[in-house]
Amino acid sequence: MRRTILAVTISVALLATMATAVHLAFTTRGSLGDSQIGRFASYDELQQFVEANTQDTRPWTASAVFRLASGWGPAPTAVPDAVELFTDTASTHDYSATNIQVDGVDEADIVKTDGEYIYLVSANRVIIVKAYPPDEAGVLSEIEFERTPVGIFIDGDRLVVLGTEIPDYELAVAGERRISYMVPYTPLRTFIRVYDVSHRDNPSLQREFSVEGYYTSSRMIGDYVYAVVNSPVYDEEGEVRLPVVYSGDEEKEIAAEDIYYCDVSDYSYMYTSIIAMNTQDDGIAPTVQTIMLGATSNLYVSPENIYLTVPVWGRSVGDFQKTSIHRIHIQDGDIEYEASGEVPGRVLNQFSMDEHEGYFRIATTTGRQGIFGWRALVTEMSARIAGADPATAQPSLNHVYVLDVEDLEIVGSVEDLAPTERIFSARFMGDRAYLVTFEIIDPLFVIDLSDPENPVVLGELKITGYSDYLHPYDEDHLIGIGKEVIEADSGDFSWFQGVKISLFDVSDVENPEEVHKYEIGHRGTESPVLRDHRAFLFDSSRNMMVIPVLVAEIDETEYHGRVPAHAWGKPVWQGAYVFHVSPEGIVLDGSVTHVDSPDELEQSRYFFSSPYSVKRSLYIGDVLYTISDARVMMNSLGEDDYLELINEVELPY
Repeated sequence: MRRTILAVTISVALLATMATAVHLAFTTRGSLGDSQIGRFASYDELQQFVEANTQDTRPWTASAVFRLASGWGPAPTAVPDAVELFTDTASTHDYSATNIQVDGVDEADIVKTDGEYIYLVSANRVIIVKAYPPDEAGVLSEIEFERTPVGIFIDGDRLVVLGTEIPDYELAVAGERRISYMVPYTPLRTFIRVYDVSHRDNPSLQREFSVEGYYTSSRMIGDYVYAVVNSPVYDEEGEVRLPVVYSGDEEKEIAAEDIYYCDVSDYSYMYTSIIAMNTQDDGIAPTVQTIMLGATSNLYVSPENIYLTVPVWGRSVGDFQKTSIHRIHIQDGDIEYEASGEVPGRVLNQFSMDEHEGYFRIATTTGRQGIFGWRALVTEMSARIAGADPATAQPSLNHVYVLDVEDLEIVGSVEDLAPTERIFSARFMGDRAYLVTFEIIDPLFVIDLSDPENPVVLGELKITGYSDYLHPYDEDHLIGIGKEVIEADSGDFSWFQGVKISLFDVSDVENPEEVHKYEIGHRGTESPVLRDHRAFLFDSSRNMMVIPVLVAEIDETEYHGRVPAHAWGKPVWQGAYVFHVSPEGIVLDGSVTHVDSPDELEQSRYFFSSPYSVKRSLYIGDVLYTISDARVMMNSLGEDDYLELINEVELPY
């Protein structure tokens, strides 16, 4: 009998919420207070609640969710501060860290460094590379997994690896023809494994904990890693099941009495669990909290709170017209549900949320919005699916709400911005919020939040193109990474073009300006930064910005006359662009590529699938490191030999 592992790519964030803290020994920690969330009194009550409130006549079973995550069927769509600078106390050089949203709240990524070593995910391995000094660089060790880990953290001499274990499938053999068939469903597990890497050439597994379900997101605060995991309520037979946690050889089912729920109906339900694990003290047992809700879309984490957003949708409210928000207080592994609230609209991503001086701010979009000319069709189809009259379907509008942190009640708002458009990016910076909306042109809104009860729009800038990611340069300048566009001849939509980098001057809040821009390539040019902020490297002390990019260019000789705006370019280069960014302009200083052949370049066009596609960059001292699955390259940042190759390490891809 042959056994194979099916690699699963999770295309949507299925869930993320929590509410009861439970040790593996099932000692309950946490309390409800005056929250709107309840806790089940028994399994029978849980089962009755699910059956009474599930609107979908075909609820998500465990194997159905697994097939969706595997790409075997349609899935519900989820609309997907400066880099920390570290100085190693044992050395004299500084180094960059993962580009995160909140100071002190680390985010899992595929590459980490501690200033001497680089820890990276390459295929199904985590590889430890001696990185500094660069002339001593080399691979020290590898840790192999059944499938590609989803992210890592490094905390001193402890390496944390997060991933999902996929159930096996068996192949029956009939002569020379292999016939695959489904075996009884085995729930997926999300694991957290902690390794002692005090000897980098010989990592040692110290502890492992896993929960049934799919990995959604994680953060590390101090010595604690918090991971969010989601699992289906129904098993393969359509029966209501309970989630299971594992520690070593011990297996425990979470009791219905330890599961919380939100009293709203949904198309289907899933469990969301959060695990808190201490990375340094193996004697502290992990903590788990579980809650049953509809599909959670995003989460925002401050040093003291986790905020989970859940789209409230169904026949009663239309198509994603409300978002419920849940605040969970966290401190040193303790997890306590404290408040819930609700705002109109849907949330784009984690940067659409922020906590500041006792208030929670959130940007949302209501109504229905298609993309590039399909708005009318999408609006009509969405209305019909929701059981509404298409004539009454509302165009999209955008809003910013301010809520009191304690009880998550709305205290102030700015509503109805940019009709027919939707939010493409958002960034909160102190008492200001910046929104980029788009349909045909790109308005940048500057919003004053200094009076939480009376936020106001200070200024608006309309330019071509849009920004998918906004990054603070300083108090008066923003960097935007997105796409340039060309308006279609019909005038009702635009064709996106190459990658566009903008520098916005917001010192005059009533009249923001795009003072500089840099365009890369033609239509077909891509960068991971457009979808993942962790691929972005910026250092203000050096005025250096590095982004991975695939450059596509159009051969105008293939066209007679004018090149149409919808024409796609062909890939001509992949690697990292290194820019000098200052209020005076955006200048390309140089580039680094790992691609050696046309075949590797061709592979890069498919979601950067070539093993030589640069995905991340970092610096240690005066050395720039660019990382692909198959190689680490080291280039000088010195003035006299800027970007000259120093060394490179081939990885065991």
